[in-house]
Amino acid sequence: MIWINGQVADKIDASDRSFNYGDGGFTTIKTCDGKLEHWPLHITRMQDCLALLRIAQPDWKQVQGWLEHAATDRGEGGVKLLISRGSGGRGYSPKGVDVPTVVISSFNYPAHYCLWQNQGVELGVVEPRLGLNPLLAGHKHNNRLEQVMMKADMDQQGFADGVVLDINGHIVETTMANLFWVSDNILYTPSLEQAGVAGIGRRLAIKYAQEMGIDVVIGQFDLKRVFEAQEVFISNALLGIAPVIKIATNSFCIGIITRNLQERIHSV
Repeated sequence: MIWINGQVADKIDASDRSFNYGDGGFTTIKTCDGKLEHWPLHITRMQDCLALLRIAQPDWKQVQGWLEHAATDRGEGGVKLLISRGSGGRGYSPKGVDVPTVVISSFNYPAHYCLWQNQGVELGVVEPRLGLNPLLAGHKHNNRLEQVMMKADMDQQGFADGVVLDINGHIVETTMANLFWVSDNILYTPSLEQAGVAGIGRRLAIKYAQEMGIDVVIGQFDLKRVFEAQEVFISNALLGIAPVIKIATNSFCIGIITRNLQERIHSV
């Protein structure tokens, strides 16, 4: 079901700036028995994205109420919060567009996520390369054309997800999650200063690893570094943590650090 500004609806104004320009941001929230998981982290990421884009902040207490109303009251599920600058403006100019549009949709928890969490997931390597965009790097804005192209490439290759590299050959993420690996008991993850999305799951994985006394290294790495790892996993807010058991032709074991972090995140 879809709600637009708190009302059940399935149509949006053709002049909406998210439809025309991808002008806005979004986040996807896991729910459990009607409760929003990690809502403070989601609201912070949305506030930061809207501030960067100079989009008026909505009434967040009202938005939270709409989300809780949309969330399933039984078991696990998910809600997507998308905020557009609104409708109007002349060309690219946002002048005079001061009332954001809030779109909320609810969905069932993906059944295959439980399988990935328990048995692991196989990844491909995405052929299209991600461009560098430090102005928007880290934020989950509404223009996702690169991700659409990359997911289409994975569909063609026959993988559910794949490792994404930037135009310089550095690892960034996967098409739908952040990427981590363990080598010699050190946790590594790519820097997102030039491209990519800084996910909620990424923030939690880094936090819990540090609390467990695990060194975390964030930097620029090529694909060879992952292929040499002892453990690999992916994370996002909806999935939590899922071990990676294969990338292309390279296989990995499900390791103790992955399982410990997975248990910590999934128990919160």
